[in-house]
Amino acid sequence: MITIFVLATMLSRGAAISADARVVPLEQVLKAPADFTKTPVVVEGVITKNCSNKGCWMELSPAAGKAGVRVTFKDYAFFIPLDAKGMRVRAEGVTVTKSLSKAHADHLEGEGAKLKRNADGSATEVSFVASGVELQKP
Repeated sequence: MITIFVLATMLSRGAAISADARVVPLEQVLKAPADFTKTPVVVEGVITKNCSNKGCWMELSPAAGKAGVRVTFKDYAFFIPLDAKGMRVRAEGVTVTKSLSKAHADHLEGEGAKLKRNADGSATEVSFVASGVELQKP
């Protein structure tokens, strides 16, 4: 009899996720992003989209087909693999609301992001800024 073990591949990027960080369901963060702007929390989900040029952002959803949040990486300090779509993720960070110029919104949409635009082409976005992420291939 032959036994085959399949080891899941785990990739870490950025700072290590704190052992004592509070884990909060991503759905809760999406419902009340203003509650998560100061103290870092850990969220979990699946990557439904990511930057197609460098891997400098990802869209994290609770599950495939559900609404998510665009995740950027603190201080632009790390990137994820370009083929990360579908990976399971744990990310530690905070929510941020920012205004994006029309040019920046155009740039992000050119990389695959979906944004809700204002009348002038700019966008106001709630995002999650991660200091560290753990990615696991399905």
